[in-house]
Amino acid sequence: MTDKKNTVTVTDNASGKSYEFPVLGGSIGPKVVDIRSFYADTGMFTYDPGFTSTASCESGLTYIDGFEGVLAHRGYQIGELAEKSNYLEVCYLLLYGELPNKAAMDAFSDSITHHTMVHEQLQYFYRGFRRDAHPMSIMVGVVGALSAFYHDSTDIHDPKQREIAAHRLIAKVPTLAALTYKYSIGQPFVYPRNDLTYAENFLYMTFAVPSEPYEINPVIADAMDKIFILHADHEQNASTSTVRLAGSSQANPFACIASGIASLWGPAHGGANEAVLKMLDQIGSVENVPKFIEKAKDKDDPFRLMGFGHRVYKNYDPRAEVMRKSCHDVLKELDIKDPKLALAMELERIALEDEYFIERKLFPNVDFYSGIILKAIGFPTSMFTVLFALARTVGWISQWKEMIEEPKQKIGRPRQLYTGPELRDYVSMDKR
Repeated sequence: MTDKKNTVTVTDNASGKSYEFPVLGGSIGPKVVDIRSFYADTGMFTYDPGFTSTASCESGLTYIDGFEGVLAHRGYQIGELAEKSNYLEVCYLLLYGELPNKAAMDAFSDSITHHTMVHEQLQYFYRGFRRDAHPMSIMVGVVGALSAFYHDSTDIHDPKQREIAAHRLIAKVPTLAALTYKYSIGQPFVYPRNDLTYAENFLYMTFAVPSEPYEINPVIADAMDKIFILHADHEQNASTSTVRLAGSSQANPFACIASGIASLWGPAHGGANEAVLKMLDQIGSVENVPKFIEKAKDKDDPFRLMGFGHRVYKNYDPRAEVMRKSCHDVLKELDIKDPKLALAMELERIALEDEYFIERKLFPNVDFYSGIILKAIGFPTSMFTVLFALARTVGWISQWKEMIEEPKQKIGRPRQLYTGPELRDYVSMDKR
């Protein structure tokens, strides 16, 4: 017999009928009403545009509490992971559920390292793109094309093949991202090096040239690693939901990750740090900051400060403090005299001191700081979302793997509220 305390009763006021639905509780976070039988019981669908009140799946990867400013992977809070861990260890945690011991970490790192090279034929694939193509358009194509080169890891029902595909994606997406950058600027492709860390290797493939040695700056490499950690996973956002929906049809993992990249490309999702740089261009100089601050406070003015506040985090973005320190470390290390970066720091100062922003909790978020860091390192704004996709690949593939391993996994099939014409008869052309 169902415990009445763990149910929700819904009453149809038109018919007077009542229906009971179970309430499910997770380890932490809000409870959910199990409405899987809602249509069968009531003959109605629920309506939730944007799925803002709907739990689309059960997951043990990432927990977010936007009101308390909490982001945790497998129970470990993001600030502690960014301070004490590294990106590859976070990848292992997301994929396998626990932090690795030394032997497991060595084996995992070795596997990722020896999967970083891509099939040589892929170099010719790049030549089919225009040089001025947006890097994200190239990434959608080349990541999806991996399934044409690695047939031995596309059987989603084989656990070993799923693992190999996951390792390949984590290892090869940085290589593809670096090749995309090199192609866009006409420089020769640079092969990965097995003696470098994950972040160091990406920087090397991106910025090294054959004519001179490339020295890894440890401050820059550390900042890059932290950017990767802070973007590794973020629960059921638009791109992650896209990957899960694509995967629910039993599509191969490379195609699913390509679908996530396509979703992330949207400016409302992955383009926020690029929007920060565009906003700084619009403001122009430090002298103009007070005027634009007042415009931001005017609810009737269309101008908005990008990189402040967050849709999910209503208190503060827990990733922002880590990025703030890293941002200041990078700017100090590089000693760049860029007016745009000086402008960004002035905006940060005002936002942290002005009562208007403090009362509304409009603090600088991770996109604000990551955009500044990436610009300081030397990435063009068109590459910002590519780096987001690189970091998020482990989250996508972990979410995909978790979904595929569910015992009764179903294909996604959202419903709709139809508002088109009612059923009608076909009218021949001479009578229209």
